[in-house]
Amino acid sequence: MKLSVEGATLEVECAGPAEAPPVLLWHGAACTLRQWDLVVDDLRDRFRLIRFDVRGAGQSSPAADPAQYSFEQYGRDALVILDHFGVERTHVWSMAWGSRAALAFCSLHPERVLSAAFFDASVDAADPKAQREGGKRARSLQDAAGIQRFPMPEGWNTHANGQDVVNASLGAARSFDLPAAVARLGMPVLVATGAHDPNLASSRRIVAAAPDARLVVMENVGHGSVLQRPDLAAATFTNFHAGLALN
Repeated sequence: MKLSVEGATLEVECAGPAEAPPVLLWHGAACTLRQWDLVVDDLRDRFRLIRFDVRGAGQSSPAADPAQYSFEQYGRDALVILDHFGVERTHVWSMAWGSRAALAFCSLHPERVLSAAFFDASVDAADPKAQREGGKRARSLQDAAGIQRFPMPEGWNTHANGQDVVNASLGAARSFDLPAAVARLGMPVLVATGAHDPNLASSRRIVAAAPDARLVVMENVGHGSVLQRPDLAAATFTNFHAGLALN
């Protein structure tokens, strides 16, 4: 479905029972909401999964003003989406660059967040070369262990306005102090990062600085964990959520 929000038209999807726990999903850089397809297929009976393409990415229209490529704007977009579905408070789940955007959202609007699961999280400069190398090592180890390779969801990196994707991701992060935002995360936080993802070092620092955070290191996994191991990502998130219910 399409939602009009402050000069942009956002692509939004919602799956799962209306009475199930809501989860707001944030996609990675150069990705779209399609990156979650295999996870949604696995968890749609247990959660109400709400996902969207940030403005300028996927099937969402570009921002009306370049200044709208910001985490603050994406946060306002997310609030409109939650309000549309009648969700007062939500769990949050994100991957890679999306964990930057989701972390910003959680720090800006903590009253709307029940818990946050940041996968492949970093608040430092990205190292794409190291991410690619780590991914190769992880896939080699998975092959050696007999772990099946999962197909990439159709459309996971297909964008109607490809020229805007860089601004949608890199432009949004330039003016937001992510390290300072970590200390404002009062909700329960899971940080789950692959053992071969260079973001693991930053993930450890996030856990050390956040008031109520825990770390899960995913064995034989590299950057882009939700795409690489949707089965393990879903199990890790579900275990975290089950622990919340016990606390």
